[in-house]
Amino acid sequence: MSNTFRPVDWIDSQAQRMLELVERWANINSASDNVYGLGQMATALADTFRPLGGQMKLIELAPRQIIDSSGQVAQKPLGRALSIIKRPDAPLRVFLGIHMDTVYRLDHPFQTTERLDASTLRGPGVADAKSGIVVMLIALEALERSNVADLIGWEVLINPDEEIGSPGSTPLLIQCAKRNHLGFVFEPTLADGSLVGQRKGSGSFTIVVRGRSAHAGREFHLGSNAITAMAQLITELDGLNGRFEGLTINIACVEGGGPLNIVPDLAICRLNVRHVDVQQEVTVQSKIDEVVRQLGEYNGIRAEWHGGFTAPPKPLDETTRRLLEHVADCGRELGVDVTWRSTGGVCDGNRLTEAGLPNVDTMGARGGDIHSPNEYLLIDSLTERAKLTALLLMKLASGQVTWSRD
Repeated sequence: MSNTFRPVDWIDSQAQRMLELVERWANINSASDNVYGLGQMATALADTFRPLGGQMKLIELAPRQIIDSSGQVAQKPLGRALSIIKRPDAPLRVFLGIHMDTVYRLDHPFQTTERLDASTLRGPGVADAKSGIVVMLIALEALERSNVADLIGWEVLINPDEEIGSPGSTPLLIQCAKRNHLGFVFEPTLADGSLVGQRKGSGSFTIVVRGRSAHAGREFHLGSNAITAMAQLITELDGLNGRFEGLTINIACVEGGGPLNIVPDLAICRLNVRHVDVQQEVTVQSKIDEVVRQLGEYNGIRAEWHGGFTAPPKPLDETTRRLLEHVADCGRELGVDVTWRSTGGVCDGNRLTEAGLPNVDTMGARGGDIHSPNEYLLIDSLTERAKLTALLLMKLASGQVTWSRD
């Protein structure tokens, strides 16, 4: 490796520090709806990233719209996003992003980290994506130690709402996409270490069915059962599974009902859709419209739906493939085998691609069992993936890797 890239070797000396940062940050509960915990995370991240320099700010996000348990539209606050911009006038500008929020709410039993052995750390968010923040940090520190740092500009965005579809930070991501030439997102690799080339799209919907309550014994005939009506609707929507290649509809949460002697007058269903093309968006939305309309034809039943598609599919186009190949070339120089494949998962890489920014969105550490109480991180991958990012950034800065935004 030439003298230009000696700071990459410095990363090996940061292994213990990287692990300690992951443990410290994973032990802060930063669930998407825990605004206090997200505030703690944002403060900790700002303190750690501040020595990198650049223009730093914490950005307030608009509240997100939800449907509460009474079926009413409500507003829910979001945490703040951390933004850092350095050398915005450089001829080549790179976006680096990842989220600070996790799926583990305050009442979830999985709250602390545990070292399973010398190579494995288990804990909430250790892979998705507290380790990704650390990988990004150390790669940028290595870049700033190099003699080519002044030749490249970079922008960091760490958002607090990715796990719920980035409702507040999507406008920020679009702005970042317009200001930069290419991007890296530090989601974890797939469980086998592969990067992601192609992703499905995603949509989230809430359906509210209202009926008419009545005494279940004396006046059952006067009631209109919202749960029974919702069951018919769910059966209709679930019937789309298996009919279209790549399309899945996950009925994720159903609420409603109460005392057994009352005909229930409210039922709420929350569901997630994964799809591979825009036509499937049309198909699903048309089906939801149809079943909601049909329910409205029953006496005493009213239905409505909320939500929509929040992330388009991310195709593996030639520009993305070229960027992945540059990552793989750096991997070979470091003795790391870099491959990629498709996934049904969705991340901010989808949104950046839609906004026109070529990106590789799994530059984080290796691990697995994410979104479960067995989530784990492979500790050695912290330095491995930081070196991979740092090397590519330095090659881009020095012109050894050339990039132009098509």
